[in-house]
Amino acid sequence: MKTQIIKIGNSRGIRIPKSILEHSGLGKEVDIDVREDELIIRPVNKPRKDWLESFRSMSKVKDDSLLDINNTSIQNRWDKDEWEW
Repeated sequence: MKTQIIKIGNSRGIRIPKSILEHSGLGKEVDIDVREDELIIRPVNKPRKDWLESFRSMSKVKDDSLLDINNTSIQNRWDKDEWEW
């Protein structure tokens, strides 16, 4: 598909048709990269987007307690014998 670069204030932009936006998964925020003579536009990666629901699910099944109950660091032999502060 061909399109034109348009002036937006001091910047330039392109219009992306709705069907392409829906197919690509692009939202309000995007990552833009330049590789040689190409412009790459990707949806923003949100690695923690599902964490809240996961934490809620864990809480429902009582799987949200700390592993280190005594509030001390978990140490192994290397930590005790080899590590120098």
